[in-house]
Amino acid sequence: MAAGGPSVFLLMVNGQVESAQFPEFDNLYCKYCFVYGQDWAPTAGLEEGISQITSKSRDACHALVWNFPIDITFKSTNPFGWPQIVLSVYGPDVFGNDVVRGYGAVHVPFSPGRHKRTIPMFVPESTSKLQKFTSMYLVTSDLQVAPLSGHN
Repeated sequence: MAAGGPSVFLLMVNGQVESAQFPEFDNLYCKYCFVYGQDWAPTAGLEEGISQITSKSRDACHALVWNFPIDITFKSTNPFGWPQIVLSVYGPDVFGNDVVRGYGAVHVPFSPGRHKRTIPMFVPESTSKLQKFTSMYLVTSDLQVAPLSGHN
């Protein structure tokens, strides 16, 4: 190996956000982004994306199917800050405004091969009845989501 700098390794992520189940909601779309440590850098592909709006399937499970492709390559000198994918799901409220319906994150798998991950989605909820009431009439979301930067 030639002297002159630290060696790097590559992490290639190819896959898709397949589907979700939000029984009480319809017409939802998904956003993804990656968060990672300071020694990581994307070298190819997209760090973030937004899917199409999908409706619930007509079968018994009522899944929301996106089949949303993901393709990105990272390089790093060490595994600290291993990348995570962060998903946010949005949909219209009763006034037609887009509000967050759930969010979750999972680390990119550590081993090579085919992997299927189920990401628990956290659903924002008001902490008091007064907040629930005012959010309905003031057309505000229970959760304000700040844009995520590319790394921690």
